Amino acid sequence: MTIRLRPHHLLCLLTYVGKGYSADFTRNYDAIAGRLSAGENVLIVDGPDDICAPLLSDATAHCRNESVIERDGKAADDIGRLLGAGIEPGATIEVGPELLVAWRTAFRAGQTRAACAGCEWSDLCSAIASDGFAGTLVS
Repeated sequence: MTIRLRPHHLLCLLTYVGKGYSADFTRNYDAIAGRLSAGENVLIVDGPDDICAPLLSDATAHCRNESVIERDGKAADDIGRLLGAGIEPGATIEVGPELLVAWRTAFRAGQTRAACAGCEWSDLCSAIASDGFAGTLVS
């Protein structure tokens, strides 16, 4: 199978430690983290993705907000520069251990953090990165 992710969730998965918006959201994200760690590929999508799924029954879910779409664009730009390849809908990425190390190194250095500006989880993610990504669920 393939995990459908919007671009900014490529950054979120780097620091995911089992915290989220709700119990359903966290259970879903835990399962996705397990699938990523087991080697499933990622398909880049435009808009809400597999991580967003538990929130989509709410008509006002932030997943559809313009600010989140802008966050996706910034993340795609930063990660694309890091990979030397475009991060566009339809692209497939194999997220292996070497790639995670490179992404986390760039994240900790602030090279891929433009999308994080204004995010309610930014302080938590910064603390996790500062602590060497201890306790993260994607490996």
